[in-house]
Amino acid sequence: MTSETASPLRIVAVHGIYNSFGTGIPDARKEQLRALKAAAWARDLAAGLGVPSERIDADFAYYADKLRPGPAAQGEHGGDFLDDPLAQEILDAWARELGLPDEVAQGHATVPLRGFASWLARRFDLAEGPLGVFVRLLCAEVAAYLRAPDAPERIAAREEVAARIARHRPRVVVAHSLGSVVAYEALHAHPELRPELFLTLGSPLALPRVVFDRLVPAPRSADDTQPRGAGLPGGTRWVNIADPGDPVAVPPGLARFFDGITLDHTSSISAHYRFHHADNYLRCATTAATLAPYLGI
Repeated sequence: MTSETASPLRIVAVHGIYNSFGTGIPDARKEQLRALKAAAWARDLAAGLGVPSERIDADFAYYADKLRPGPAAQGEHGGDFLDDPLAQEILDAWARELGLPDEVAQGHATVPLRGFASWLARRFDLAEGPLGVFVRLLCAEVAAYLRAPDAPERIAAREEVAARIARHRPRVVVAHSLGSVVAYEALHAHPELRPELFLTLGSPLALPRVVFDRLVPAPRSADDTQPRGAGLPGGTRWVNIADPGDPVAVPPGLARFFDGITLDHTSSISAHYRFHHADNYLRCATTAATLAPYLGI
């Protein structure tokens, strides 16, 4: 075994939604929480690989504190619609992509939150209770990041992720959910970073109108062909993993929409009550098979 394969695998983990440490916490405490998150991701990856957690040298790119989600709380509709227009647009586009029947939608334009959550639970055999909270939070955080290409929040989040990658110099960047969008833009904004592998998990990068069409760099098309997103600069290998039961990872088949994806896996990994959770993706056999060569196993 060479010294490279014997040494720990350096990764940077880029989180998705539901990862805020809260506001106003001291920097020292933030670093403690970041270290705890990094250790948790290392343990999950190591468990899937069947190696000691010491074999994974992880840093955690924390950007949630850079975003200020818009007002997606209950409004005049009693919580049935999202107050933030962009968050509501994200909900509508997401519902249409999943094939929400017209009878569940409100007319032809606006999808009610509770009706969508109930239908989503039936469609994917999920627990309905937490779905409304999850849907509301996801739309709010995605809207907070994608509101404008030059929004200070978006730039700050992207630059924070880029800074952690530059500092840790990982061979692999592992990005989950919204984190795959932030990391994709960070790697394009800083082509000098050049990790060997970009591993996206449960990614909504191809969601039309509200994610795909708002990306920086913008997708491009030749003639009348379907627009395609750019591959990664610097020869970075890109592997995507999506659970077919994950309603966030839509539309399926990310390689249909982006250049440069080496492998595009569809793997059933999630328990019904823990859909879209990062730890399921980190521990799954497909993730382990993707990372094993970088550990020499």
